[in-house]
Amino acid sequence: MQFEKGYIRRLRYAFQSAFLLLSLQIGYSFYQFVLHFREQGHPFVQRPSSVDAFLPISGLMSLKFFLFTGIVEPFHPAALVIFVAVLAVSVLMKKGFCGWICPIGTVSQLFWMAGERMFGRNFRMEKYIDGSLRSMKYILMALFLIAIVVVMPPNLMTLFFISDYYKTADVRTMNVFAQMSVLTLCVLSALGALSLLYKNFWCRYLCPYGALLGLLSRLSPVKIRRDNEKCVHCRACSENCPSLLDVEKKQEVSSPECFGCMTCVSYCPSRDALDMTFGRGRKRRAFRPYLYPIILLLIFYAVIGLGMAAGKWKSQIPGDEYQRIIPEIFAK
Repeated sequence: MQFEKGYIRRLRYAFQSAFLLLSLQIGYSFYQFVLHFREQGHPFVQRPSSVDAFLPISGLMSLKFFLFTGIVEPFHPAALVIFVAVLAVSVLMKKGFCGWICPIGTVSQLFWMAGERMFGRNFRMEKYIDGSLRSMKYILMALFLIAIVVVMPPNLMTLFFISDYYKTADVRTMNVFAQMSVLTLCVLSALGALSLLYKNFWCRYLCPYGALLGLLSRLSPVKIRRDNEKCVHCRACSENCPSLLDVEKKQEVSSPECFGCMTCVSYCPSRDALDMTFGRGRKRRAFRPYLYPIILLLIFYAVIGLGMAAGKWKSQIPGDEYQRIIPEIFAK
């Protein structure tokens, strides 16, 4: 492939920046929406349904409820739509949501890049410590899956869905940061400090959502593949991989830690030695790197578009319910 590979990183940073700014805009709009019910006289702002993207546990619960009953719960329907969109992207396009869209992943990346500038490098855990810590996100994932998928019956979900707590789960999540406790501040400060020292600390060791997407990504027909005959063994791919994978020693990168950022491809100096590929076995073919984020976004927004078209996007919580519950939340 004849192209200047450095553009891949610039393209990814542009996508990440756009989604981070979008997330901040959604968060600000939602904050203004809440203020309308919290402060008398504050102008009304339409609730952005996309804020449900920050409720993946609600999305998981809603998915199980839908599979068992055929009903989409009406209070946070966008949580289900976005959750399914993220799962679809992970199965079809590897862990691309984490590498190109997730704002938390972007913030984590900004921290380790800042740390690299401050200290001249990022640090690495000892291999046995790294392996033990990485198991934590899978343990957390398993606890959520057992509690929701295995233990919680649909009839109990129905009772939870109609509770005040669930109806305002988005408001309560925002309130964790709007009225930050000393414990929350300490936890976030510790995560920030560790993220300066270690690449993608939250994503690598603690994110149960990313753990689930990583496992699903193993089913994806999209993989980074290395041509050993064209590889010059410079190790640029391994040394620059944000997920700390030893790409230079792999013929195909199938690890659940790989989030399809193509940083390894962008640093590879040998033409066609390292490519993003699609297919299975002998039918596997390389494709232009810029097509990866385009296809990823098409899948992501196609699912969201279907949810909107089906009328399963906007919350059906009436305004008087918010007026009743929100002042109580902030009065505590």
